[in-house]
Amino acid sequence: MTKIYVGNLPFSATDSEIRELFAQHGTVESVSLINDRETGRPRGFGFVEMSRADATRAIQALNGKDLGGRPLRVNEAQERGAGGPGGPRGGGAPRRW
Repeated sequence: MTKIYVGNLPFSATDSEIRELFAQHGTVESVSLINDRETGRPRGFGFVEMSRADATRAIQALNGKDLGGRPLRVNEAQERGAGGPGGPRGGGAPRRW
């Protein structure tokens, strides 16, 4: 399975709407739209899992496609690393204690 990042989603997007959109390009294994932990409101991005071949087709077809007046950003999801600048919290400046 390949995990696909789907960004710049309209806040009104639903799991079923995204599943239907991606299903035009192959079999969708799962859809997960991300909500803010504190407010419960949509954060405007999510993930779709498909087979490698289906994912490649979907990425090519849907990246930049307009959905609800917004151009989608669709690409293969990258693993979140625990390291990097500032560690898991983000930021880039080193802490001074």
